[in-house]
Amino acid sequence: MSSIKFGNARQSISSIPVKELAEQFGTPLYVYDLSVIEKRIGELSKFDVVRYAQKACGNIAILDRMRRHGVVVDAVSAGEIHRALAASYCAEASKAEIVYTADLFDRAALEMVVEHGMLVNCGSPDMISQLGELRPGAEVTLRINPGFGHGHSQKTNTGGEQSKHGIWHTQIDDCLLRADQTGVTVTGLHMHIGSGTDLEHLSEVCDAMEKAAISVGRTIHTISAGGGLPVPYKDDETYVDLDKYFELWDATRNRLSERFGHRVSLEIEPGRFLAAESGYLIAEVRSVKKMGDNLFALVDAGFTDLARPVMYGSYHPISVAAKSGDAADREQVEVVVGGPLCESGDIFTQREGGYVDSRRLPAPRVGDYIVLENAGAYGFVMASNYNSKTRAAEVLIENGEAKLIRQREQFEDLTRGEIIPA
Repeated sequence: MSSIKFGNARQSISSIPVKELAEQFGTPLYVYDLSVIEKRIGELSKFDVVRYAQKACGNIAILDRMRRHGVVVDAVSAGEIHRALAASYCAEASKAEIVYTADLFDRAALEMVVEHGMLVNCGSPDMISQLGELRPGAEVTLRINPGFGHGHSQKTNTGGEQSKHGIWHTQIDDCLLRADQTGVTVTGLHMHIGSGTDLEHLSEVCDAMEKAAISVGRTIHTISAGGGLPVPYKDDETYVDLDKYFELWDATRNRLSERFGHRVSLEIEPGRFLAAESGYLIAEVRSVKKMGDNLFALVDAGFTDLARPVMYGSYHPISVAAKSGDAADREQVEVVVGGPLCESGDIFTQREGGYVDSRRLPAPRVGDYIVLENAGAYGFVMASNYNSKTRAAEVLIENGEAKLIRQREQFEDLTRGEIIPA
């Protein structure tokens, strides 16, 4: 069992008491349960390649453990290339352990891609020309926007004409002409329309992928299903049927393999699916107060630590870990959970649009711990120093042991690099 939880009262994470974690490492604190990540990796074993979208959770210790389990990575910036290299991934295009996927080359990323001879997944036609000028004869894959999208929020919809992502599906011929000018070969296609993909939309994506691959022709050796595999944040949400998901993509791959006369490799590019449920954000309750009819529990973590609620109105399961005793024995009350920032939007229990909600929880007390769950994806990676808050520490639980994988920032880190001119 990865944790001990009774309703919305929690005692431990991966058998380690929440109180013990908080006292040893301080709060706010991100905790990741490696066994959850390992389980999710195993569930994708039918795919030829599992490529982790490290933007979801990029600590190099987690990347290292992914690598040890045969998972490769994509990188969407020069900084993510640096992270992948630091985690001992090989940059050579022939091994494709790192693929640079973006809609543009900033100068630093282009320099690193050329220096290391990396494989590039191009999201704009200009990228083909820019790479070809500096590395003629390179192999690339293309990220295709099929003209439609799907996501849990409009802000996470990565397909359709209102999305900046990918090469518009009618521009494939232009891309091939650009590639021919410098001897670049298109060896793969990638298609990702957003998070929360369901099977009905997936069937449309598979059809679009097949048509795009046929347009490119026999140089295609790889197709990527992209990411967007959903995980449940609420009780009424479910996982996608992974067997049916694979069957749809496998059928597409097999038809293309038969058409081209060689085996086409099938990749999947999960981010949230591998990381989300492994992660917990532990915060200490520092104040409990009534504001009219609302009871507020104010904690020492804010949207500087977990931005998804303020950005998307995202729902995260919340539980209470008592400083003493068992929170499961307490009266259940409606609670608004907020943070320390000088912002009205610093509320973890809110809906999209900034509407404040409450959550039914064991009556919180000062000194208790609030645990924000399913926080492993797009949690720490979106953290900031707004209000000059220091960023949290990160801990990985592996084989029953809590291991520090990021030190807590200190005040000196806030002003590091800042200069008062003479």
